[in-house]
Amino acid sequence: MRPPDTDQRAPRGPILVLTAGYGEGHNAAARAVAAAIDDAAGPGTARVVDLFALATPRLNALVRQAYFGAINRAPKMWGRLYAWLDGSEMVPRSVRLMRPALRHLEALLAAERPAAVCSTYPMYGMLLDHLARQGKFSAPHFTVVTDSISINSLWWRAPSTGWFLPNEESAEVLRRAGVDSGRLHVHGFPVPSFFGDNAAALEPPDLAAGGAPRILYIVHSGTRHARTTARLLLEETDWEVTCAVGRDLKLRAELTALIEGRPRRAEILGWTDRIPELLMTHHAVVSKAGGATTQEAIAALCPMIVNQIVPGQEEGNYELLRRRGAGALAETPDAVIAALRRAFALRGSVWRDWRQALEPIARPSAAADIAAHVLEHVNPVRAKP
Repeated sequence: MRPPDTDQRAPRGPILVLTAGYGEGHNAAARAVAAAIDDAAGPGTARVVDLFALATPRLNALVRQAYFGAINRAPKMWGRLYAWLDGSEMVPRSVRLMRPALRHLEALLAAERPAAVCSTYPMYGMLLDHLARQGKFSAPHFTVVTDSISINSLWWRAPSTGWFLPNEESAEVLRRAGVDSGRLHVHGFPVPSFFGDNAAALEPPDLAAGGAPRILYIVHSGTRHARTTARLLLEETDWEVTCAVGRDLKLRAELTALIEGRPRRAEILGWTDRIPELLMTHHAVVSKAGGATTQEAIAALCPMIVNQIVPGQEEGNYELLRRRGAGALAETPDAVIAALRRAFALRGSVWRDWRQALEPIARPSAAADIAAHVLEHVNPVRAKP
């Protein structure tokens, strides 16, 4: 444990960062916020907790399996469920039925006595509000919204000390819903500090000077047409291609065999922690419109070719890019290739427009800004330099 007053910015208690494993966006945001808090106030100040995994591990695993099965195999059904959740009063009224989660959260708060709680998953607001009404929670609670534009009302139905929004378009959604503007803070989506730290050092080759286009293809679980898309990308011998296929060993072996003798550089990766670096050194990324991937691509100024959209939460991620004129929607392998050819024609004139369009919404310092806001709120004297 850190000795008291080692860092004058440190709060008097830990800061809990609550997440849930239903989509990588929640976890990625939680990790980035916690890391930024620790950077500002000292190691160990923040603690990331997946309450649902701790309170009901077997049930949580089953629900996660059902969730990923729905978005990958039955996306239309998931879209209808997402819309129902947006308007239903059943979820807020059923919070008291989530007794294991409530008991675990109550015990966690009593043991940790946090100076503040940040949450990156909407259900926590309702759980904390339930405990607050019983006099069992009184610390500030900040909600880190990980979706854009198509934001489910579950994010704001429970009270919060403040909401951190990824962009102005998303803040406007909450304003129209009646949320107090003074509690809305557009700091951006929290991404790893790597993006800001390396912004001046990492960038793709200059297309205007004749550099070869570099394409990053990220294959998520449930990605449609992955083999065909990868094969067509690798057939474009004027492009440098990187494919990140996750834990699909069979696909990795197939693609590795295809790149032998290829005139331009190609790399086939399995699971990798190099995504921030790859985004910053490639001209475009082909991927589904996941929350973390979309926001990290924006932070890297790497235009997206969106090849898949999960109905509901991912619709807003693409809508943000569409409104800003930064990238393209291409839902078939042939459309992906056509969009990239258009972007790189005339030495990348369209690509440069896309990249410039990302600059106003790129906020690589979002996690640090959120951390500073939280620390200032819980300890205004110590948080000041």
